[in-house]
Amino acid sequence: MEQRPTHKDRVVITVRDDGPYKVTGPADIVDADGNRFEVEADRPVALCRCGASRTKPFCDRSHREAGFAACDRARRTP
Repeated sequence: MEQRPTHKDRVVITVRDDGPYKVTGPADIVDADGNRFEVEADRPVALCRCGASRTKPFCDRSHREAGFAACDRARRTP
């Protein structure tokens, strides 16, 4: 019988006001070349969403210097 994932098994992506996406695993991030980065359950990572990071896809806090501003809220579509 197949087991359903529990909350502990799920990836959580948190949108942070004026900042990066925080990814809490376990999860894998795979780039365009197929390189894989494992996100461990106890070590979340931040992904750049401003485009200014020098360590893309990871956040290096460049959004602060770039003046990035976004306060997006999730909405369900009909």
